[in-house]
Amino acid sequence: MNAFSSENISFLLSGLWITLQVAIISVLLSIVFGMFLGMIRYIKIPYVSKVLGVIIDTLRNLPLLLIIFFTYFALPQLGIKLDIFWSTVLALSIFESAMISEIIRGGLQALPEGQMEAGLASGLKKSTVMCEILLPQAIASTLPSIVSQLIALVKDTSLATIITLPELTHNAKIIYAQDTNFVFPMFIAMAVMYFTICYALSLFARYLKKNRYAA
Repeated sequence: MNAFSSENISFLLSGLWITLQVAIISVLLSIVFGMFLGMIRYIKIPYVSKVLGVIIDTLRNLPLLLIIFFTYFALPQLGIKLDIFWSTVLALSIFESAMISEIIRGGLQALPEGQMEAGLASGLKKSTVMCEILLPQAIASTLPSIVSQLIALVKDTSLATIITLPELTHNAKIIYAQDTNFVFPMFIAMAVMYFTICYALSLFARYLKKNRYAA
């Protein structure tokens, strides 16, 4: 049997589709929650921002695999039962939200001082100044970093093979477990697929960075 038979390629592509679904949903959730958390930390709400900062710093310094184990094995002990797919999405979203929140907060802190005061002095609400004036600037300046972080997220989906999510790495392992001669071809296939996705994103990040400095 050929390592790259139609059956094997179809099986790999089904795993790639799961990988893409997990990545896309996690990316969207991470961006939304990451921006929200970054803004909360930036405006320094008494007590809330400090507690949130401790939680975010803790999450950023934990192994992602540990968070995946927690969402899949520990949450059911607390009465929250999720299937493998959504456990993976939740774990990736939690971890990447913490990462992106710090990127956004850094972008906000890098903005010229006085914009918030100027906006408030002109009669705008604090939330309006944040969402319509400060946040767009922070996103524009940190977009390459955000894209780079999302590239890491795509690669991190492979960790879900440990809880048997049928994503790309998991399906490749099943194929070469049937014939050890397929190990090298499957690693080549995985490398090509991951590289194609991540390199496309990296080119996008370079484009954003180049246009940012050209502006």
